[in-house]
Amino acid sequence: MSKQPGSSTAAEPDQPEAVAPAEASEQARPAPADEAAPAADRPYAPGAIVLAVVAVGWLAAMLWSTQAAITSAAAGVTAISLSAYALPGVITAALVAGAAVALAVTNPLDRVTLRFLAAVGAGLLVGLAAAVAVNLTYADNATTNTIAGTTAAAAIIGGAMAGARHARVVGALASAALAAQIFVVLFSRARDPLSDLFGAGDTQQSMLDAAKWVSRTESLLAGLIAGLVAFGYLAWSRRRAARRDGFAPELRWPAYLVAGAGPGLLLLLTEVIIRIGGHGLLDLAAALSDADQVAQTALGTSRVDNGIWVLFVGALTALIAFGRTLGPRPLAGEVEDEPAA
Repeated sequence: MSKQPGSSTAAEPDQPEAVAPAEASEQARPAPADEAAPAADRPYAPGAIVLAVVAVGWLAAMLWSTQAAITSAAAGVTAISLSAYALPGVITAALVAGAAVALAVTNPLDRVTLRFLAAVGAGLLVGLAAAVAVNLTYADNATTNTIAGTTAAAAIIGGAMAGARHARVVGALASAALAAQIFVVLFSRARDPLSDLFGAGDTQQSMLDAAKWVSRTESLLAGLIAGLVAFGYLAWSRRRAARRDGFAPELRWPAYLVAGAGPGLLLLLTEVIIRIGGHGLLDLAAALSDADQVAQTALGTSRVDNGIWVLFVGALTALIAFGRTLGPRPLAGEVEDEPAA
């Protein structure tokens, strides 16, 4: 076909140049997951250093109180019973301490693989330090080895959780779990007055009924505190990130759900760790007498119920608090229809 007069073989200046297939595929190829993330999208948990210091201090306090109780016990059977009773609090504190220290260590890191390895390493260091402290200060027996081993395993698991992509959610979870733990210890001073309030009398049945209501009250309040702390941390971290980077991606409701339910999940995970790593200590405590066997069974059931209550109440509280921050949806008449493409 002949060319028209005045036509030019050069491309028009306003037409885009053709891109080679190899170059186009290279431009469209997504960046690897292990590459550094932008500053606004970088996993970051504000206040992680303060949280780590408080969590490690709380773990040290739990280990010290357990050691003091075991040492002051008469001997033998009483020490075993006290160790079995104190083990759940130590395990939960180790989970939170491992996660908090791992968050503080991984905050400056961007790469996903490096963050996870550093988080596991931080949890391992916390676990080894706790195990060494237990072996140096506790009596050298099978009970001590059980406490040291389960504490180290819990700290490593907590560190691995901090290697997740959503560091703010893990920070909220750890903060809420720590607040719930501190509340439970403080609440122990109010158990006797509440037992009398709920009708604890001279009969065994009235005492059991009152103890059940006291336990439910404790779980309800602990879940409420956990949900409020989780929501408060996520809201504060978003404002902090917005001031630092100029932009903070908004977290959707599943993040608040996980953060609010996290303390209850940690309590249930604590029970799993105890049943796997500390079953020898629990069996030894249950074998002391028929009354001890009934007590250990009741304590295990109570811990599971408490974890479930804290899970649901914390999740519901965080979701309700998040829902109250949402503005009203615009009416249909207030939204202008966009022009069709």
